[in-house]
Amino acid sequence: MKHEAKFAIPPAVGLLLLLTAGWGPISQAGINNHIGEPVIRVLLDKQISTASLKINSSYKLISRDSAEVFNAKKTKGTIQIKLSQNGINIGEQLFKTKCLLIEPRSNTPFAINKQSYRGSCELVINDDGKTMSIINNVALETYLAGVVSAEMPSYWDKEALRAQAIAARTYCLYIKSNFGKKRNWDVMATQANQVYKGIVAETLRTNDAVKSTDGMVLCCKQDSGTCEYFPAYYSSVCGGHTEDTKNIFGDSFSPLAGVPCPYCSETARLSLFFWPMAKFDKNYVTEQIIKRYPKLKDLEKIENIEPIKVNTYANGFKRIITVKLTGSSGKTGILRAEDLRLAIDPTGAKIQSTSCTISRSGDEFLFVSGRGFGHGAGLCQYGARQMAREGKKAQEILNYYYPHSRIKTLY
Repeated sequence: MKHEAKFAIPPAVGLLLLLTAGWGPISQAGINNHIGEPVIRVLLDKQISTASLKINSSYKLISRDSAEVFNAKKTKGTIQIKLSQNGINIGEQLFKTKCLLIEPRSNTPFAINKQSYRGSCELVINDDGKTMSIINNVALETYLAGVVSAEMPSYWDKEALRAQAIAARTYCLYIKSNFGKKRNWDVMATQANQVYKGIVAETLRTNDAVKSTDGMVLCCKQDSGTCEYFPAYYSSVCGGHTEDTKNIFGDSFSPLAGVPCPYCSETARLSLFFWPMAKFDKNYVTEQIIKRYPKLKDLEKIENIEPIKVNTYANGFKRIITVKLTGSSGKTGILRAEDLRLAIDPTGAKIQSTSCTISRSGDEFLFVSGRGFGHGAGLCQYGARQMAREGKKAQEILNYYYPHSRIKTLY
């Protein structure tokens, strides 16, 4: 049986929303929040036309276009959300707006498409008029409670979890500060930024890691003399040496220059540290690369992939940095190896890193002798686990993987 929402709609009330700017206190169960604590706008989905909503309390619906406020009664069942030509339908009620905020009372959790979150929910009609984005506005510390165990197993050593919480907090604030102003969300809920699973990811151990590092972020000295956030990248298994981010993402920060890692080999299982051969058809490789990088279409069919820059470290570890693509047209193109990896294998599950050998056999490209899992920049998570096992504290772990950084407390 489908339960439809029925609304008692009072006269329109003007409202200034702190949430629209992305900053302001939201009190959440289980995590302490603070006046002035950032609100993170998490993009849960960016291209859907329908969704289901469930809230076990009364709630407000606020039009961002007109600032009108509508009160909705508590409902027992699931409410259907649909787009129409004139706006957004919540159950039986049509709201003629391009952006609708759903704000539960008394900070009650809500569920979107059967996944539960804290904070509030924003529905934004995309420019195509046929799809919408769903955004979860949630206080930073509560956001982290939904991130830490999604990015690192909750049973790992306490100090590794604390290091993860600080790195994740730093990364989030850097992305928000540098990219959030240009869009109506700050971070994605996927590996494109950080995996965020909401309430289902909250555990006592990871909540403790968040609470015990409350407000702590990493910073590094800028040319201005101030200590500012930097993108505190991290990956699962570096394979033996972390990589300078300018070789992976094109940005450059002193704490992200790369360090030797003798630790991850001690804790990572063999299937993560050494990965099996990955094979891809030549036509598929061409299609994937040109789809992601249309400027390379003049190559026509890609016939050869040749590493032209490979970093080799003192411990013998190697990582491909850039490759040259040669096409059937005779033309060539250059790509960063990390861009090539994710163009061919967006999940990163088969070509697990750029520490490998690339060859061609018949109509297939082979990626063999692979080592590590992930981009390899910043914190090596399995390395952090081993350091914690050896008795290192979170700050020691972070100082090792992010040299020339320091911790400052925001609140």
